[in-house]
Amino acid sequence: MGSSILMLDDRTDQATKQMLENVIKRKNKFDLYKRRHLIAVWATIGIASFYFIYLYQTIAAVYSYSFAAMFSAFVNDSRNFYYLVFCVGVYGLMNLLREKEKKQKRNIMPLDVKLSIGAKIYGKKKTNGRIVISYLIS
Repeated sequence: MGSSILMLDDRTDQATKQMLENVIKRKNKFDLYKRRHLIAVWATIGIASFYFIYLYQTIAAVYSYSFAAMFSAFVNDSRNFYYLVFCVGVYGLMNLLREKEKKQKRNIMPLDVKLSIGAKIYGKKKTNGRIVISYLIS
């Protein structure tokens, strides 16, 4: 268990401490997926930007007189296909991480509600689970 949970007084039973430990583990997992999703978003934006700049410099600026010439130059260079597949793959990874983040958020919300109800039952001031979790993590 975390040091902040172990420092709770004797009035807190073992089951409550275990529940708080599970909430902290799930919140840490949610934060990990949130961080990974944010990195994937910025990676997608960066890679797509570099790809469009590359396309502009190698195809659009050179063959701007004809769409058919641009299309022909795009298809003839196989690197364009691999760069495009890479960009789409990073975009797919970003969407996958977003779905995992949403799933973790759905898993942590009921535990936040349980903590809120528990705080009300024990006569403590009206707080939500996020305040309790952030206090225990820091």
